[in-house]
Amino acid sequence: MPKDNSGFFDKVYDLARQIPYGRVTSYGAIARALGAAGSARMVGWAMNGAGNYDDVPAHRVLNRNGLLTGKQHFPGTDLMQRLLEEEGITVVQDKVENFKTLFWDPIVELGLLDED
Repeated sequence: MPKDNSGFFDKVYDLARQIPYGRVTSYGAIARALGAAGSARMVGWAMNGAGNYDDVPAHRVLNRNGLLTGKQHFPGTDLMQRLLEEEGITVVQDKVENFKTLFWDPIVELGLLDED
């Protein structure tokens, strides 16, 4: 029987909902913020199903290099890119320009650092 990942997926969606307009993050950054550093691929699977929720901005979640690797999971051929561009984000050849500048790290931005 397949493992039920719905709890993890819900945490991914909750975190993705916090990505600010005009900013982007990565699958790995979300995984690290959830304490599952090696689970970037699982975050990707969660994002694949995010279309079932109108309030999850899955278009803001990219691979670690700023590539729109999940674009095939959006309806149409360029919806992911159009959604990003509507937020003022420039995309050239399926890659976000100024990715490092626009990058939103949930650990830093949400104060999830473990300060001993």
